[in-house]
Amino acid sequence: MLKISIITVVRNGAATLCDCIESVQQQSYPSENREHIIVDGASGDGTLQLIEKHRGSFSRVISEPDNGIYDAMNKGIALASGDVIGILNADDVYAHQNVLAAVAAVFDDGRTDSCYGDLNYVDRLQPSKITRRWRSGRYAKSRFYQGWMPPHPTFFLRKRIYDKYGVFNLDLGTAADYELMLRLLLRHDITADYIPEVLVHMRSGGMSNMSLKNRIAANRMDRRAWKENGLTPRPWTLWMKPLRKIGQFICIPVSPE
Repeated sequence: MLKISIITVVRNGAATLCDCIESVQQQSYPSENREHIIVDGASGDGTLQLIEKHRGSFSRVISEPDNGIYDAMNKGIALASGDVIGILNADDVYAHQNVLAAVAAVFDDGRTDSCYGDLNYVDRLQPSKITRRWRSGRYAKSRFYQGWMPPHPTFFLRKRIYDKYGVFNLDLGTAADYELMLRLLLRHDITADYIPEVLVHMRSGGMSNMSLKNRIAANRMDRRAWKENGLTPRPWTLWMKPLRKIGQFICIPVSPE
């Protein structure tokens, strides 16, 4: 049976971390075949006390200053001993208790390098309230040129792929996850399977979308991500990327699935 490593990065996340921890603990996938790694960025708000309270739930815990969220993710990847790695941030939770089992079933096919699913954005203060629905759809390389990308919190990858092609590029800022997917899926043509169900509930409030200024900066970094990989987007690609989000606000249900 495959071993799955879950990496949670956190800094001053005491308000939400407990939900994240419990969503991993409640997974039906056997505990002996999963590990949960916490990478804390020297929190000062009670996060460390919360981690200590749940100490027995984690395989590894480190707490030290870092150079941002993607640096913390890279630390977690280096510590991971699983065959497959997923990243679940402190604000996020798995949508149901069978998420890891569904992921493991996909990776039973030795030809699968990665997988991803759908995601619900939920209100920060009322996590039972869905604010956006991100429905990914099946993967095709051509979709990147239409502004597509899979939701990173639902993305699971074999560790050997990180070992072969590298981890997050810290020079890309908030576009580091986008660059990673361009590098792996489009440039190196790894395989990706789509799980057609909601895997993660993510609290709203991403840095790249908080203001027009941030969105313009994110667009600049997205363009650099293509250039870093020797790829050329279509003239409309990088403007389609934020515009695709409009459809995520349509047909929002009353409560999470």
